[in-house]
Amino acid sequence: QVQLVESGGGLVQPGGSLRLSCVASGIIFRSNAMGWYRQAPGKEREWVAGITSGGYTNYADSVKGRFLISRTNAKNTVYLQMNSLKPEDTAVYYCYTNRGGSDYWGQGTQVTVSS
Repeated sequence: QVQLVESGGGLVQPGGSLRLSCVASGIIFRSNAMGWYRQAPGKEREWVAGITSGGYTNYADSVKGRFLISRTNAKNTVYLQMNSLKPEDTAVYYCYTNRGGSDYWGQGTQVTVSS
């Protein structure tokens, strides 16, 4: 059974930083690409960043240069370091992976950027 558990969300002022973590189980983590998505109130879920099993990363234009995705295979964990946060980054952030053609999501962690 695949499980993804996010943590690290919270309230932060504009310009601040947060680091999200996602611990995965039920998959061969080192072989799986991982990703982060987010969903703001009243909007559709959107892709934020992804990292392949080999460590190749890519980012949505809206977060490029501010967010950094990374992984620690020994801990079955993927991270999202978010810097220079803006109010428009406010959303529920979800960890994502795919195994055997099926999509898996975490429960989400709330990030609120506000003064």
